[in-house]
This record gives sequence, C-alpha cells and structure tokens, in this order.
Amino acid sequence: MKQLAKKYQAYVWIAAFAVAMIASFAVGFNPGTTVFTNFRVSLVEMLSFLPFLFIIVGLFDVWVPKEKIQKHIGHESGIKGIALVVLLAMLQAGPLYGAFPIAYILYKKGISPRNLFIYLGAFSSLKIPMLGIEIGYLGIEFTLARTLISLPLFIAIGYLMERFLKGRQFEVFDGGNNASPKAGA
Repeated sequence: MKQLAKKYQAYVWIAAFAVAMIASFAVGFNPGTTVFTNFRVSLVEMLSFLPFLFIIVGLFDVWVPKEKIQKHIGHESGIKGIALVVLLAMLQAGPLYGAFPIAYILYKKGISPRNLFIYLGAFSSLKIPMLGIEIGYLGIEFTLARTLISLPLFIAIGYLMERFLKGRQFEVFDGGNNASPKAGA
C-alpha cells in the first residue's frame, strides 16, 4: 500500500490542485482564480522556453567534449575556472529553472562542485540583462555594491560546498530507467 501511495503521490497533488481550482471558480473564490491565472501564465512561459533550452543543452552535450569542460572549469581550473563560470552565467538569459539543465550537463561533463555552485549563484543574480534593469531602477551604486557583495559570497559558498561534498557519491540520471553512481568531488 505504501508503494502504491508513493507511486501515485504526484497525481494526488495534481488532482487536489485541479479540484481546488474548479471549486474556486464554482464559488467565485478570487484568490483561487488568481492562483490559476498565475499558474497558467507560468506554464505557458515554461512550455515556450524549455523546448529551446533542451535543444541547446542537447547540442552542448554532443558538441563540447568532456575533456574541455574538465580542463577549463573542472577540479584543477582555479581562478580561471571561476571567471569562466561567472562569465557564462552572466551572458545567459532566462529564468532560474533554465540554469538547472545546463548545470546538470556541466556536472555530467566534470565541472567541479565549487564552480557549479558559483555558476548557479551567479546565474541567479548577475545576468547582464537583469543588471541593466537593476541599474535603471535602483542606480549603478546599488548594483555595484550588491554585485561586489554577492560575487565573493557565491565564491565562498562554492568553496564551502566543495569541501562539504568531498568524497560523496551522487546518482546521475543516464537517460534510461536506471541511475548510475558518479563520484562526488
């Protein structure tokens, strides 16, 4: 029974969401209809963004050799690797969920955990389009101060996470139904 509940847990949540939305429309519960509207807008945005992202990630996976990733942003990359992942994160656009497929491919190809966490941190707050908007609304002084505080924190978190994860084993999805173990940093 426990396995059956675990197997269908996601469907139960989807059904509960659908029932709550139908009930919200039936009784005119405005917060519920607002939730549905926001969900629909986010779903359309995600469905229009993800297919292109997966095509780009697939091409990156096929075209960029593992050795190049390991050489430039792998375990022995040092300051140059940090600069490259920050630059990669700054030049990308899109929502944060778009960074995770790229982070997965980079991890599969041998990026160091330090650089992986720095990439995710920089992607979340240092993208050039976002910095331009921030400068427009909050001024260049605020943006520079936030960037000069954020970047060293992301680098410190990267080093801490690399140390914390040292010697741990992680499972990497191999495209089939099985997961294959991959050694941590």
